[in-house]
Amino acid sequence: MTVDTIAAIATAPGEAGIGIVRTSGPRALECALALFRRPQALPAPPESHRAYYGLVVRPETGEKLDECVLTYFAAPRSYTGEDVVELACHGSNLVLATVLRGLLQAGARLAAPGEFTQRAFLNGRLDLAEAEAVIDVIRAHTDAALRIATGQLSGRLSREIAALRHALITLLAEIEAAIDFPEDVDPPADGEVARRAAEVRGRADALLRTADAGRLYREGAALVLAGRPNVGKSSLLNALLREERAIVTEVPGTTRDVIEESLNLRGIPLRAIDTAGLRETEDRVEALGVERTRAQLAAADLVVWVLDASEGITDADRRIAEELRDRRVVVAANKADLGDAVDQEAVVALLGSEAPLTRLSARTGQGMEALEALVAETLLGGGITPESIWVSNARHESRLRTAQDALDRAIEASEAGFDQAAVALDLRLAAEALGEITGETVTEETISQIFARFCVGK
Repeated sequence: MTVDTIAAIATAPGEAGIGIVRTSGPRALECALALFRRPQALPAPPESHRAYYGLVVRPETGEKLDECVLTYFAAPRSYTGEDVVELACHGSNLVLATVLRGLLQAGARLAAPGEFTQRAFLNGRLDLAEAEAVIDVIRAHTDAALRIATGQLSGRLSREIAALRHALITLLAEIEAAIDFPEDVDPPADGEVARRAAEVRGRADALLRTADAGRLYREGAALVLAGRPNVGKSSLLNALLREERAIVTEVPGTTRDVIEESLNLRGIPLRAIDTAGLRETEDRVEALGVERTRAQLAAADLVVWVLDASEGITDADRRIAEELRDRRVVVAANKADLGDAVDQEAVVALLGSEAPLTRLSARTGQGMEALEALVAETLLGGGITPESIWVSNARHESRLRTAQDALDRAIEASEAGFDQAAVALDLRLAAEALGEITGETVTEETISQIFARFCVGK
């Protein structure tokens, strides 16, 4: 338990029906009561988890500031594990700032970013993976991302990591007991050590298979629409957005700059980017747009190469295909309502690799569902179900890969007949890496870096 009391505005800036100022620490109730007034005196102490209606007063003069509901959460049954008081007033920036100033004058200090959740971690209310999920819940942009974050907040990932770490620590204990007491304890068989380590590695592999998709749901992806002029890229963007965002004309080169919009595609937060048509041009403005298109292609997570199905593949398309080689590409044969002159084998020959192709009409909406499904499948890959335990955090992925590498070395050493004391070194490294995910073996510097990403008040 920390010795100081912290306070911050817990709700987002702006006008709202309700705004909350939160304080936590040993003097939380004392600081809040310095501002709170009601006709009947509060019980001493107030009943925990009960709301009390009254007024908050100006700290300098004691005159009425606003109506208020005070809620007291006694330690340890609170978010932080400490005494917590929340003062709910009208959602005025001025009112909330005045209440916060009064709490600071009464003896609290301003909370650092994420300090409430950091205290919840330090006081054992959340492990580190659960604490990191708090910010993911706040920042989720799609329902799928929110489901993953709430699953992690409820401890699904933490329980699996704890089970893997427990299996390794149990195996380590057996090896070390045999080393310390060779006359009394038999060591586990070498084959048994390798088998049990491989079992943990297999479960770690299953978690890592969700990492790319999990990070995609958490962080989103850049989807670039590319192709020669007048194949319908802007029409396709409008169809994906279901609104007229980009200007569409029959004049080639209408789009001269990058147009970027946010899009929720089957739960994946995307940045859909319409680009200038790729061609050689003497027009200086259009040339700048083409240059920006190439920059977007270099940074794209997935390129939708738009072709004109009514015209087939042209020389201009062949030149563009050279720029798309070695990129992740989905081919959209647009204007399929006017013709079907694009051949799958010709596309593969141009790109030098297999690329999924779908036919559609952005104008009529024909084939749009198929395109969305193809984009989602290409980005996510297969073999992952909603019931999977997801890894969406780059730090968790990194620690799992460290554990995986250590387990590989341990399995190889055990199968090669190395002394079990040497095998135990890598088993311990794997257990420590897993412990860093949930916080059992994490450094203070890592903790500070994690919570610095949070907003003040959470």
